[in-house]
Amino acid sequence: MSYPFLSEFDIIFAGGGSTACVVAGRLAACDSSLKILILEGGQHTLNKAAHVQPYQYFTHLAPTCTTMTFNIGNPSSHLNGRAPIVQCAHCVGGGSSVNFMNYTRSPASDFDDWGVDGWESKNLIPLMKKLETYEVQADRSTHGYDGPIKVSSGGCKMSISEDFIRVGTKYHKRPFSDDSEDLETCNSYSPWFKYIDGTTGTRSDAAHCYVYNQAHNPNLQIWAGKRVKRVIFEDKRAVGVEFTNDPVSCPDADQSSSTVRASKLVVISGGAFGSPAILERSGIGAEAVLKQCGIEQRVHLPGVGETYRDHIGAFVPYFVGDEFVTMDRLWRGEESVIQEHLARWKSHRKSLIAQNGNDAKIKWRPDDEELKVMGSTFEPRWKEFFQDRPEKAVAIWTVFSGFLMSSDFPPRNYMTAEMIELYPVSVGSVHVKLGEDGKEDIDFTTGYLDDPSDIVPLNFGYKKMREICRRMPSYRGEVAAFHPHFQEGSTAVCGEATGPVDLNAPDIIYTAEDDEAIEKFIRGNIQTSWHSLGTCAMKSRADQGVVDARLNVYGVTNLKVADLSIVPKNVGTNTYSTALIIGEKAAMIIAEDLGIEYRL
Repeated sequence: MSYPFLSEFDIIFAGGGSTACVVAGRLAACDSSLKILILEGGQHTLNKAAHVQPYQYFTHLAPTCTTMTFNIGNPSSHLNGRAPIVQCAHCVGGGSSVNFMNYTRSPASDFDDWGVDGWESKNLIPLMKKLETYEVQADRSTHGYDGPIKVSSGGCKMSISEDFIRVGTKYHKRPFSDDSEDLETCNSYSPWFKYIDGTTGTRSDAAHCYVYNQAHNPNLQIWAGKRVKRVIFEDKRAVGVEFTNDPVSCPDADQSSSTVRASKLVVISGGAFGSPAILERSGIGAEAVLKQCGIEQRVHLPGVGETYRDHIGAFVPYFVGDEFVTMDRLWRGEESVIQEHLARWKSHRKSLIAQNGNDAKIKWRPDDEELKVMGSTFEPRWKEFFQDRPEKAVAIWTVFSGFLMSSDFPPRNYMTAEMIELYPVSVGSVHVKLGEDGKEDIDFTTGYLDDPSDIVPLNFGYKKMREICRRMPSYRGEVAAFHPHFQEGSTAVCGEATGPVDLNAPDIIYTAEDDEAIEKFIRGNIQTSWHSLGTCAMKSRADQGVVDARLNVYGVTNLKVADLSIVPKNVGTNTYSTALIIGEKAAMIIAEDLGIEYRL
């Protein structure tokens, strides 16, 4: 994309992810004369098949993919000594351009829990409605019907997901709900809708819906492949940024630094990994971190890079009968199948091209019997956080109609059970450091499973999800290599099967040794849900906060942070919805600060 050259802008966004696209797009639409620059380290996503065709989301998880950055954490004894890997988006639109497109929203109480003036649910619900066009059901009071982001059921229904709901309601004895995203409904089996445009069959991402659709405005510019190194200050006032060509996006380009000035505001929007790194490289952070890197401290903010949070999950695959429709043949890259579905998609925008293979879920809370089985380790956490708050789910359980790694396995049909824990107690941190070669590296501690209560719902979730899966008509056994290794002779031993068990069959009985095998498996396989947040928290400075309620970085002027890094407490949702809300709120705040009429 070509633009008229400008050496100074009104507003510069250091990062071009989901939130940055929302803020920049809203402000540009309010005042087209406003000169806005988005600097993004990754490449453009405009109309690229890997980004707009929903089924291709799995391609961004490949180790060789350049649309994601692979952040390697410090080894942890709580993960069987593993060094966990947490990917984050590296492209225009950020996570909205590569995520699984699952439409989930936090309970309204999550925002009230933040305790931040102006960010209460009563102030944010209008923004939730404003940003979406909910194509699924009409006249729902908590949903919006005229916003840029489209929500639909995707290109076609998957029978495996329908069976998950049927078995879940009958065997697991939970009710059915046609809308578990009304900001309060919990503990019911429900359809899982998607950030997919039901008319075009394409991903509904922030880049296309807020920024690329304003390509006619030369004052709104996106410079892709540009890595922001630091913010430039005059005294305590942010006046611009220093950047280089991104070494991943532009490996052969000159790596010398350039600068660009901002007359009104710099907004850091690099996400839970990028934003604290930019602040620390700019001299804002804890003295010990900066000193180790040889960076002169400008502002003492020890909260920078702290309180890293995520949702932790496990993916567990099962074999599926040949007669059932799954995503596997597309994900394996079988060209004839892809072309067949592409033809249908181009004709009427329906087919597996407009699918993510994930049509059903439950926001699960344990009942009294399940709590007894889960034991005493989880009991204090349950009583302190969940017991009297029926809108708070402990985890999301779901099945995918397919196996994201099926290309590495025999050409069979699969389904994958996933358990995502929503409010783990454990926290981590992410900071810059100097590597052994003297170059910048990352000092990243995930904190996964550090708190003993965090593993309990996952251990239980493995067992219960296995019982649900083995009662589904499509079930043909476990893919044993991706399940716990139970000792020979155990009734829990995994393997192939000729079909499901009866709906009323007894549950598998697990011995103490079996439970040990499950816990070892969870510790060895638990992974990110790609929902990193909290590393530039919106809290008081005395409480290790980094930004105030108007997103201003403490100790300097004309510098804000706007992305998921500001979230002060975890949220029970896939976090794209939260990033959008932050973007809408940030746009209002910045418009007010600059005296711009916010009329959208």
